[in-house]
Amino acid sequence: MIDLSVYLITDAALCARAGLLETVAAALRGGATAVQLRDKQASDAALIEQGKALKALLRGTHVPLIVNDRIKVAVAIGADGLHLGQSDGDVAEARAALGAEAILGLSVQRRDQLKTPELSLVDYLGVGPVFATATKPDHSSPLGFDGLAAICAESPLPVVAIGGLSAEHAASIWSAGAVGMAVVSAICTAADPELATREIAEAWRAARLGSADANSLCRL
Repeated sequence: MIDLSVYLITDAALCARAGLLETVAAALRGGATAVQLRDKQASDAALIEQGKALKALLRGTHVPLIVNDRIKVAVAIGADGLHLGQSDGDVAEARAALGAEAILGLSVQRRDQLKTPELSLVDYLGVGPVFATATKPDHSSPLGFDGLAAICAESPLPVVAIGGLSAEHAASIWSAGAVGMAVVSAICTAADPELATREIAEAWRAARLGSADANSLCRL
């Protein structure tokens, strides 16, 4: 089972205050459960260097390292998985290159994108943006929680919400049906990334426990 509940997506520029590695290390201490290496501007060589350093940092933690978009980089660093956007690569090619055991994620912005047969090769969906976000200026229209819930209801795969999210949104994301929340700015730009991550992890845990308590009351 993959724990995608507190899913950190890195941004080298936003992590500049503490540095990429230290930001990720702090997030791990705070409770991050998955890390995605994303840098649209970096060369493959630079990403491979970053990825190898992150892979070493994550060794022994059971926290997976997922690479955004670039199959060659994921293979070169022995990443645990790959995440693809709708126009960033071929899902079947990625699965063939990475093997059956790798984690493969796919971005989805609309319900009609759930109809593709390639979903049978995918492990989870990244759905959003829930809100507008400066970390991806070319994003599609924000879904809001209702749009997120509509996709979650039809998705055959676990959903990770993304787009302008922070600890205050955990309960709404859980209620919408997602299994996790992907975060960039709320951790990478935080003065204390460890504390920011811990607040998200605790908010997510509280949302799950609150839901469980409510379900228990309904059965009484």
